[in-house]
Amino acid sequence: MVAENMTARLAEMALGHGDQNRAAHTDISNPDRDGGRYTDDSGAKMKALAWMGKNDVRVIETSKPKIVDDHDVILKVTGSTVCGSDVHLMHGVVVQVEKGDILGHEFCGVVESVGPSITKLAVGDRVVNSFCISCGECSYCKDKLPTACEKTNASTLHAKLYGGRMGGIFGYSHLTGGYAGGQAEYVRIPLAENNLLKIPDNVPDEKALYLSDVLPTSYHSVVYTGVNEGDTVAIWGLGPIGFMACFWAKKKGATRVIGIDSNWRTEYAKSKIPGLETINYATLESGQTVPTKIHEMVPGGVDVSIDASGGEYAKGWAHKLEMAIGAEQDTSEMINECLYATKKFGRVGIIGDYVGFTNHFNVGALMELGIYLIGCGQAPVQRYWEELLEMVEKGEIDPTIMLTHRFKIDDIAKAYKLQEKREEGLVKCFIETRFSAPRAEGTPELTSL
Repeated sequence: MVAENMTARLAEMALGHGDQNRAAHTDISNPDRDGGRYTDDSGAKMKALAWMGKNDVRVIETSKPKIVDDHDVILKVTGSTVCGSDVHLMHGVVVQVEKGDILGHEFCGVVESVGPSITKLAVGDRVVNSFCISCGECSYCKDKLPTACEKTNASTLHAKLYGGRMGGIFGYSHLTGGYAGGQAEYVRIPLAENNLLKIPDNVPDEKALYLSDVLPTSYHSVVYTGVNEGDTVAIWGLGPIGFMACFWAKKKGATRVIGIDSNWRTEYAKSKIPGLETINYATLESGQTVPTKIHEMVPGGVDVSIDASGGEYAKGWAHKLEMAIGAEQDTSEMINECLYATKKFGRVGIIGDYVGFTNHFNVGALMELGIYLIGCGQAPVQRYWEELLEMVEKGEIDPTIMLTHRFKIDDIAKAYKLQEKREEGLVKCFIETRFSAPRAEGTPELTSL
């Protein structure tokens, strides 16, 4: 991983950092970076979760950030969480993460100070962030596709890897802009009026927080893959995204939804989503596979499959070996299973994280079966924000159905390990800081690790 990151840094230097025409200062992944140029004049300190090396994340003391651009806001963080993709960062799967980078792309808080260009937000406003950073000016942002923003990510390597540069993301390496994340007590929000949503008084942080990523991402996977009323749907991975995708598929009118995983999460999902069917592939009989089981349950295959598991976790020995020696970056096993389980001329959506190249992908099955394979991309949060907030306010969706734990920020590094190992019944957690409001009624009690 050290070699890969060094190679990525050298490649970025050789290609030239594309910071021309950026709408905000990028690559301020920690206020103490570059000799403390971005620290608050008060000298105040804060706790933050930082990447210190492969499989090494720690709570550190660092400086409180300051306003850098006129359109910035400084946010007092009142809630954050740990995402499965944060674990990918911890593992070093994503390149261009550097020692001391502050992680975390999902958070909510209270506006503490505003830049001189801010007119729609005020000190004291409760807000939730979008994990993706929108300039609000480019054609993609105007079309409510902020993850394709052309002005918030300066990584030239990103453009070379994928054929086009996508937008910036909080706390997610210099490959996506190098912005400091919100697993901290304070965070700088660039272009704040595009990237913060006001929270109504009747919505507690424990519900509002998940408008930053999980709710819009899971919703996007169902909408963009085209789940329609009457469809049969199979969803791989019952982490928070897959779990909520099952909920949205049912809400969209799917007649049958099948959630797939290899552990206790199948039973948890069934207990929270009425009518959900599940497959625990760790308990399948010898010789049986997930696709054969699905064809047994739904002869001919499902209308729609969604991969919410991602490419980091190989099942078979061949992919485990190839990933270990760097011969591929992602396993294709789950996508192949989706193809085999889907009816001819059906649809397969990919919302789980994939970062690079894969081997053994059955492109022949894709072509011959006429499957419509859809890369959902990083979810365009701002496209769905208002719609989802209205559902939360009306009680049509209760995000706390996935909320199982509450931890202090001091314990967040340990929460990463629980998320990694899928232990202690952890589906989704709420991380509190010294600025957090009292726990909302009906949500988990604080757990010390």
